[in-house]
Amino acid sequence: MANQPYNIKPADRLANVSEYYFSRKLKEVAKMNAEGKDIISLAIGSPDMPPSEETIKVLCEEAQKPNAHGYMPTVGIPELRQAMADWYKRWYNVDLDPNTEIQPLIGSKEGILHVTLAFVNPGDQVLIPNPGYPTYAAVNKILGSDIVYYDLLENNHWQPDFVALEKMDLSKVKLMWTNYPNMPTGGNASMELYARIVDFARRHHIVVVNDNPYSFILNKKPISILNVPGAKDCCIEFNSMSKSHNMPGWRFGMLSSNAQFIQWILKIKSNIDNGMFRPMQLAAAQAYHNSEEWHATYNFDVYQRRRNLAEQIMTTLGCTFDPEQVGMFLWGRIPDHYADVEQLTEKILHKARVFITPGFIFGSNGNRYIRISLCAKEEKIKEALQRIQQIL
Repeated sequence: MANQPYNIKPADRLANVSEYYFSRKLKEVAKMNAEGKDIISLAIGSPDMPPSEETIKVLCEEAQKPNAHGYMPTVGIPELRQAMADWYKRWYNVDLDPNTEIQPLIGSKEGILHVTLAFVNPGDQVLIPNPGYPTYAAVNKILGSDIVYYDLLENNHWQPDFVALEKMDLSKVKLMWTNYPNMPTGGNASMELYARIVDFARRHHIVVVNDNPYSFILNKKPISILNVPGAKDCCIEFNSMSKSHNMPGWRFGMLSSNAQFIQWILKIKSNIDNGMFRPMQLAAAQAYHNSEEWHATYNFDVYQRRRNLAEQIMTTLGCTFDPEQVGMFLWGRIPDHYADVEQLTEKILHKARVFITPGFIFGSNGNRYIRISLCAKEEKIKEALQRIQQIL
């Protein structure tokens, strides 16, 4: 009996998803680094700069208080919700009720799960962009939703083709995911685009979830889909402190919408987790008051210098790119003579020892593209450029 195999099988849903590309690929990169190959990573969008000094100061001061270490409410403390509302008014000119129209998140990634659980029944369809953030599709595969991809194409500036969307059978569509400024393509939003999305959603009774974490990076004018009149009725917007405030490891995000949507999402969230550590919430509230000078330095000037170097890498690789794209990545189309994108990215990884993201991980419309992250020091990007020039 002791030698009998213990035959346990995983849930069937695991057959629908694979290990996240970066989780798998970073193991290979770590092995190469352990062999002394010194890989320069230009793949991950994890800001390498610190939060503001004032943010760190509040965290340290508050964490020393003896009464700061208990459980926190899922809705977040009032100081944080008020700071989030103030931030939306200051930067986007959007009015949000801090008590009813905001929900703090442990990062936007968990919000994808909570929103899907709150709105999507088995058999409902979800519109997901191709290319797009892989977690949109992964969560819906895990939950068994019916995924319907809609195309984003370079010749349409990476915007939805509304003519094609209108020809679809939309009767079972419950959610539509949008993401502007777009990741991975850097395509920017406009109020005209947002107005068309809201009109489309209202006419077809679809809930749009707009993922908006990149609006401060190399972008002169951040905008929100909630600027559109009536958008709160049918839209949910995510925002994240990871990119705009250099706080990826803190896991702080938010969603905003009408009070009813917030309550439905809170029903799910309150059964899964609790509020974040109180000193972190107070520090995050402080970060939302960062000065315009701080944002100009960390979200524009530094990234612009890095972007100039990334463009040189793209040109060296023979790739073409849109110079108007925004955000913390540079997206480019590979030369036609490569059979596929990994022929290029694997060559760069193993010969130049530079890790660049192949676009296929974001969907089939990314098959002929690469993405370069700007989340590396200038000297590292310069060295990556030199290495690539040497092997080519």
